[in-house]
Amino acid sequence: MEEVTGRVVVITGASSGIGLSAAVALAGRGDQVVLVGRDPARLAAAAAEVRDATGTLPASFRADFAALDDVRELAGQLRAAYDRIDVLANNAGAIVLHPATTVDGHELTIQANHLASFLLTVLLHDRIGRMVVTASGAHRWGNLDPRDLNRPLERYVPFRAYGTSKQANILFAGEAARQWPGMMAFSFHPGAVRTRFYNDNRLVAWGMKHSPLLRSPEKGAETLVYLATADPARLVNGAYYVDKKPRRVGRKATDPAMAAALWKASEQAIS
Repeated sequence: MEEVTGRVVVITGASSGIGLSAAVALAGRGDQVVLVGRDPARLAAAAAEVRDATGTLPASFRADFAALDDVRELAGQLRAAYDRIDVLANNAGAIVLHPATTVDGHELTIQANHLASFLLTVLLHDRIGRMVVTASGAHRWGNLDPRDLNRPLERYVPFRAYGTSKQANILFAGEAARQWPGMMAFSFHPGAVRTRFYNDNRLVAWGMKHSPLLRSPEKGAETLVYLATADPARLVNGAYYVDKKPRRVGRKATDPAMAAALWKASEQAIS
């Protein structure tokens, strides 16, 4: 692992789970972590947790990824605050149990998990050294159609919509490495982690919290921390990682033509 201090690391979805665990780990290494979250109270509590663990209170910014104007405002605030962002961890994400459309007219899962991160990265890419995207093995159940990013709304299945957004995450990271050669980009699978997913379903939320089969957020964050800190010479640019190692994924998550089509569709969706 590369010993680093003083780097600026922006982490979205940092109020809990993998994002918060990564923030604690990276701040403990001496990085200047910047937390991004949707809920002000939870964001403040997360910042206090990082302070208690490391002795330093991190900066925090509120943004709701269900509203692209929030993302544009966030990008402006980050550009004003930092002349460089050494690492952008696009970690924000959710499983949406019922079909929903955002104020921007997009299916909520694809916007919260992909389009918002795409927009944020586009607006900041000239200042980013490396990008890490939290994807998932659930990408195997995705059915992405760049011609219609709202296609999941037709016959909505929550896990399929989630898998489609995770497929988009992997394609985005791979294409970002090609589009922006000055910025390294990676995606990774954190494993099945105890998170706040399904919090609006009490039974499933209880299972997610207590199941012995699930990883802790700290374990889930290990690959994110590795990709954020490892010597670039040891990393494969554009690759998908599992447990700190690059892994092959199915063609639908690596097809360059699909990645290029998604990039173009995403540009149109955020315009």
